[in-house]
Amino acid sequence: MEEGGERTSLLIKDDASCHGDESQNLLETRQGSQLKSKRSDWRAPALILGLECLESMAFNGIATNLVVYIRSVLHGGIASSASTVSLWFGTSFFVPILGAAIADTYLGNYKTILISLIMYLLGMVLITVAAFMPSTSVSCDMSSSCLSSDGTQNLIFFVALYLTAVGCGGVRSALLPFGADQFNNDHSLDIKRRRNFFSSFYICVIFGVITSGTVIVWVQENVSWAIGYGIATTCIGLALIGFLVGTPIFRQHVPCGSPVKSIFKVIVATFRNMSLEVPDDSSLLYEVRSNHTQRIKLAHSDDFRFLDKAAVISDLSLAYGNRQSSWSLCTVTEVEELKILIRLLPIWVTGIFFGAAISQMHTTFIQQGTVMNTKIGSLTIPPASLYSFEVICVTLWVLVVNKVIVPATRMYFANGLELTQLQRIGIGRFLMIFAMAMAALLETKRLQSVREAEPLSIAWQLPQYFIIAGSECFAVITQLEFFHGQAPDSMKSMLTAFALLTTALEQGYP
Repeated sequence: MEEGGERTSLLIKDDASCHGDESQNLLETRQGSQLKSKRSDWRAPALILGLECLESMAFNGIATNLVVYIRSVLHGGIASSASTVSLWFGTSFFVPILGAAIADTYLGNYKTILISLIMYLLGMVLITVAAFMPSTSVSCDMSSSCLSSDGTQNLIFFVALYLTAVGCGGVRSALLPFGADQFNNDHSLDIKRRRNFFSSFYICVIFGVITSGTVIVWVQENVSWAIGYGIATTCIGLALIGFLVGTPIFRQHVPCGSPVKSIFKVIVATFRNMSLEVPDDSSLLYEVRSNHTQRIKLAHSDDFRFLDKAAVISDLSLAYGNRQSSWSLCTVTEVEELKILIRLLPIWVTGIFFGAAISQMHTTFIQQGTVMNTKIGSLTIPPASLYSFEVICVTLWVLVVNKVIVPATRMYFANGLELTQLQRIGIGRFLMIFAMAMAALLETKRLQSVREAEPLSIAWQLPQYFIIAGSECFAVITQLEFFHGQAPDSMKSMLTAFALLTTALEQGYP
């Protein structure tokens, strides 16, 4: 038996997707070592943050006022306009999962982003062209029935709309993991910078929401729909140019097989080997040499032991060296990747409930604010504008956490340790409970003030927005970092896409 449980491949050649030619793998290993020996170039993540700002502005420049455009310009029905927008949102937020699978399996993050940006730009250009068509000069009263607009304009607009949804999905699935990959795990300074990158990335997302919701929407409603969409198109054009300019400084990683296929292989192999006994010595489980695989090997863990059956070598193969199908025999690393996915599942599922709570900012909080006294001094505060206050608070919380709380925990804990990612997520979720309790108490007080004919000031909502901002800082940003850090190399884009899906739900989209 070969030392440490490592062996040459026992898999049929066609099944060894990531266990390829040794000389090729050795070359890729040397190239990877050269990347690890260098500290990251700060320009690469900074450029990616700029791209995310532009992408967020462009997407929300379409999304924020889309139902108004379809209803008033394209003369869609009330129900059909709402369902069209909901379907488009759903496509935009679920396509990243498909895009992530493609990035992890075939193209890699760089090519996925590049192709998606081109599709994104093409869709945005067509949307702008549709908005410039002469029939858009006739607007429709939102409260009345309208005749349908020109069929050609509708066709161009909706084809373009879904082209942008696909392009947006590809960019969102790959941009965050691609940005995180620009940092070197072997340098402590890079590890710290990567944490700041996740915080900055989230701020860029919500910055785009605010900017588009004010500047671009104002242009659309008061100047021209075509010019408003033209601004959003310009944002994507600048993003594509910036991405191409940054190509020489980006760190790129080679994809290694389908993560979804790998998951199913482990499940099938587990059932096929159900009659085999898992050895007590984990070194007897199947694993290939490091120079026979592009994947970083994962150490064996003792939980979910029944899945280890997928890596048990049959007596026949052990005695005669017979090659097996990868649907009957998997490596320890492939089994451990599935175990990691199972461990992350509870965090993701509970994150959906957290997202449902945080989305109250965009619904019930605004409804609560509309029946309060919106005057603060001589100023009239629109209830929806308090979301801008929350965005500012998120930025402040990020600064406080990184500059005050993290250094303080290092001083408090022995050996310079700090709060773990799960502890930070837990703190964020506790803050959300506290914020919801504050909102409930405020609603009780508001109802009492209505009976007394003395409406409460909308300023009483500020504390709950402030606490929610802290919750986002601890829970949402850390969850993005946690999923990327825990994900195996073959699943980073896919798991990051799932984490971003909960973030999208938190933004209150239908």
